[in-house]
Parts: sequence; C-alpha cells; structure tokens
Amino acid sequence: MAHLSGTDRSQLLLLPEAVDDYVGPDNPVRFIEAFVDGFDLGAAGFVRAQPKATGRPGYDPADLFKLYIYGYLNRIRSSRRLEAETHRNIEVIWLLRHLKPDFKTIADFRRDNRAAFKAVFREYVVLCRQLDLFGRELVAVDGTRIKAVNNRTRNFTRASLAKFIQDADEKLASYMKRLDEGDADEDRTPGGGSGPRDGKLAEKIAAIQGKRDRHKEMDCRTGSHRR
Repeated sequence: MAHLSGTDRSQLLLLPEAVDDYVGPDNPVRFIEAFVDGFDLGAAGFVRAQPKATGRPGYDPADLFKLYIYGYLNRIRSSRRLEAETHRNIEVIWLLRHLKPDFKTIADFRRDNRAAFKAVFREYVVLCRQLDLFGRELVAVDGTRIKAVNNRTRNFTRASLAKFIQDADEKLASYMKRLDEGDADEDRTPGGGSGPRDGKLAEKIAAIQGKRDRHKEMDCRTGSHRR
C-alpha cells in the first residue's frame, strides 16, 4: 500500500484567493492595525512619519511599527526573523499588505526610533488591559504572564497604573535588548543565521542531487565488481 501523497505544487491552488479571508475578524493583527493607524506617530516622535516630497519612497513608520508589535507579542527576537515573517507568515503578510522590508531597514527603524517606541508601546499595553484584550492572560516576552483585570470597568488606581506601566516599560526594554542581542549574534554567524543568502540556493539544491546521483552510480559499479 502506498503512502499518502500531496498535491503537485505546480497544480496546487490556494483558496480563498484573498489574503483577507485567511485572517479572521478576531485575529489580533486587526487590533494592531486599528491601534497603529489611529495613532499620530509623528507626534510621538517617530522619524520620517511624513513622506518626502521627492526621491525614492520609503516605508511608512506605521507599517514597521506594526511589525514590531507583532514581533513583541509573538516573541520574535531578531530583525532577520522579523524579515522572514514578512515572506512566510500569512498574518504578517496581511498586516503589512505584502510589504517585505529587509532586516537592515527593520533594524535601522528600531535604532532611529528607540525613544519613541516606549511611549507608544506603553499606550498599547494599557489599552489592551483596559479593553481586556489579553483574554485570560498574555504570555510576555520574558515568559512571565500578565493577568487580565477582574474589575468589570478595567479602571486603574493611580498606584496600579504606575506599577503596570513600570512592568510594561521593563518588558519592552527586555524585548529591545533581546532584539539587539539577536541581531548581533546573527551578524557573527556566517550567512546571518538564516540559511543561504547569496541567491544560489537552486544551484546548491542541484549540486546535492548531482552528488546523490554520482554516489548511486559508484554503488552500482561497486556492486557489479562484487558480482
């Protein structure tokens, strides 16, 4: 009996055809988009929040910041890994509308806007708690858990708000530090820690097949000599 086999990739069609159909109405990326699109990033201190009148268009800081929020919630800890998500992760493809910034653009955005990150991230996590969007709990980047608010109004006292903001700031600082460390580690790794990046992967795959064919040929010759 034969094993189950998949569909020929050249004949495989993905349905539904619209990316939007793959992202449900309750998917967190929809809240990320609504939050960032309703925020004045220029007033928060993000650079290049207004597009240049001339020259090559750059990435909108809103799109790059959405990517970082997604990375924070999903514990993605390097610029190269964030870049990889823009190519393979359907939620990120939806969130960025198929934009694919490279890892250097992603890292430079963090470097240029480090101070602005804090205020906007702070507002994001406070709003999530007030709207009970953590659900029962949210796994934070350091492995600890932030409990949802039991009070129906989700209101803070002055002391509880200060403590919550302090915790949020510390978690953001930890995330930013891990991103810096992840980028540094991958810079020291040949190929950036993400596989072949020289555009010659197809050649290397063909080389593997060539070696296997030669090995089979040698095995056949060895077998014939034995007989």
